[in-house]
Amino acid sequence: MSGIVGLDHVQLAMPRGGEERARAFYAGVLGMAEAAKPAVLAARGGVWFTAGAAEVHLGVEDDFRPARKAHPALSVHGLAAMLEACRAAGCEIADAEPLEGCERAYVSDPFGNRVELIERS
Repeated sequence: MSGIVGLDHVQLAMPRGGEERARAFYAGVLGMAEAAKPAVLAARGGVWFTAGAAEVHLGVEDDFRPARKAHPALSVHGLAAMLEACRAAGCEIADAEPLEGCERAYVSDPFGNRVELIERS
């Protein structure tokens, strides 16, 4: 039987030349590992990251506008410590409405894209 079995990755946009800022945030602050892009795609720019089952791809968009509503939600362990690392890096953080069984917050990546960090209890 065919059907969806999971989520492979989420793609966010970034401005041309933003790879180092992406690395500083996604690898440096969030602790994701950079993943190699296939050679056929590497020439386009952008950068990919992975942690556990989560994959975030940042692709170059010449007419870039940040995603302020649409967003990936990354499952985390140690939300408080992760938010402290985000604060120390100067990231914009917004509280999220409480949901039963989890704590969560929104953080803006260096390009203004909204990223939800969620820790389930």
